[in-house]
Amino acid sequence: MRAPRLVVGALVLAAAFAARAAEPGFGLPHDASLDGHRVDELIHFTIWATGILFAVMVVWMLVAVFRHGPSHAPSPARGDDRRSAIGVLALAAVVFLVVDGNLFFHSVSDLDRHFWNYAVAEQSPGAVLIELNAHQWAWDLRYAGPDGQFNTADDVVSLNDMRVPVDAPVVLQITSTDVLHSLYLPNFRVKQDAVPGSVTRLWFQAKETGVFEMGCAQHCGPNHYKMRGVLTVLPRAEYDAWLASASADGRRGWDPDDASAHWGWAWRRTEP
Repeated sequence: MRAPRLVVGALVLAAAFAARAAEPGFGLPHDASLDGHRVDELIHFTIWATGILFAVMVVWMLVAVFRHGPSHAPSPARGDDRRSAIGVLALAAVVFLVVDGNLFFHSVSDLDRHFWNYAVAEQSPGAVLIELNAHQWAWDLRYAGPDGQFNTADDVVSLNDMRVPVDAPVVLQITSTDVLHSLYLPNFRVKQDAVPGSVTRLWFQAKETGVFEMGCAQHCGPNHYKMRGVLTVLPRAEYDAWLASASADGRRGWDPDDASAHWGWAWRRTEP
């Protein structure tokens, strides 16, 4: 009985390694976004850099242990002389510039050129604009209908169901009606707080179709774990057909006297 178990275990391990080989990274969720690789590269660099520094320190300590044995003549040193101070400061500066300086430069550059470049995303052809209202414990989403205006009769309103086209910028403006929430799209490497009384922004672009998870990354109450939604990335034609059908349904269900359903706002354009 032991041999078959070993074979099964070996096959399971082989399948696991094959899956890891097909999906690069250190256990990260599948990256389905245009700019997600920028976040992954910073994470990978951090892991490699800290790993190398750890290995260097371990080797350094082992050398000290084996060199300074019982036969080693002690030579006490206070370590506060000029040479020691310069050596420590130089080593710290090299580590800081190579690791922290690299991370800081690329982080700021990626944020400025890509993740916070809302004006370019909004003005791109085919961009999708969505208003998101978070509350305990769900996500309300609103798309403008054919009139291009939010909070009108032809809007598309959905609950925990975000649908977007592939290869098009998706810009969200986010708020909350009760407590602090945080929209988290792990497969797109973006996350943004939903703050009561304020409108925050987030944008991403899907590079492949599929079904992905929407989560809340901020503990927002006893049912926080239930605050999940589905993000579906569709081919452009399928998305346009869905939007037209959903807009027609929304127009038929429009009730001008239902004030609670009119939670949208005039879109706040981002200046270049």
